[in-house]
Amino acid sequence: MAPVMLREVHIEGPPESRRKRSEFEPAYLSTYHSGALQKKIEEAIAALADCTLCPRDCHVNRLADKYAVCKTGRYAVVGSHFPHHGEEDCLRGWRGSGTIFFSWCNLRCVFCQNYDLSWEGAGVGTRPEALAEMMLELQTVGCHNINFVTPEHVVPQILEALPLAIEGGLRLPLVYNTSAYDSLHSIELMDGVVDIYMPDFKFWDAEMARRYSKAPNYPEAARRVIKKMHEQVGDLIVDENGLALRGVLLRHLVMPGGVAGTREIMQWVARELGPDTYVNVMGQYYPAGKVSSREYVQINRQVTGYEFRAALDEARAAGLRRLDGRSATRMDRF
Repeated sequence: MAPVMLREVHIEGPPESRRKRSEFEPAYLSTYHSGALQKKIEEAIAALADCTLCPRDCHVNRLADKYAVCKTGRYAVVGSHFPHHGEEDCLRGWRGSGTIFFSWCNLRCVFCQNYDLSWEGAGVGTRPEALAEMMLELQTVGCHNINFVTPEHVVPQILEALPLAIEGGLRLPLVYNTSAYDSLHSIELMDGVVDIYMPDFKFWDAEMARRYSKAPNYPEAARRVIKKMHEQVGDLIVDENGLALRGVLLRHLVMPGGVAGTREIMQWVARELGPDTYVNVMGQYYPAGKVSSREYVQINRQVTGYEFRAALDEARAAGLRRLDGRSATRMDRF
């Protein structure tokens, strides 16, 4: 039976933004066959001994199962893995995006909607063999891609598991679903491995990032690595059914009171990455995590219809012309 086309997948973009799936091969296959993947793995695992794999630069020996902010030692902790039907339409398609949610996080977002994973570390320590099996299981049930959620602190562990998955028959695009609080080193290690980068550009202002994510250097780090991601994979390319194959899909969560700096972020994206960058302006913010504290009263409410419409207007005014289809649809809710 032919797949059903999803209305929201029909997006404006240049002719080169589409490609036949039959012509696509995941980037990691050639990297694996050339021997470059093994070199990346060796470099990444060695880096765990004095960890600077994210902008925290903790310098702890994670090979000895020590840890700091990310609370993750030698092996990744996985909270869950399943076909996700709530992602962007170009990822979820009709069979779901094969998400693997990693526990813990190198950010401390007080409003995190996955607080049990990022702050409390709900999940199970996972060796590379088990992580590879998760990838293959998600491929077997028909998912359109493998979607690593919160991978910033477990790049070596992902790389270590990948050859096992490849040898088991993995052939799906890899999605790197990140807060963008990554180091350049980590993103360079993922060059030739990741097919689709999905960074979230959270804050433009350092003080807002310090206050709400406990990382004043977040804006600088995000700008640096998002540019590198785009250099590696370019604008988003989809197949004949509108499913993502390769490129950057950027997310931005609209927050109450404009604390995220939406206007500045949209202008930067259009200027530095280009007007054909695929952007999802998200309106689903709600108070979660630690937001009920009096310390965070400014963001202790949902985003208003006016705020969300203004964010979409700012994206369009910046010249961005590939906005995720559901962004406009969400306006019906306000």
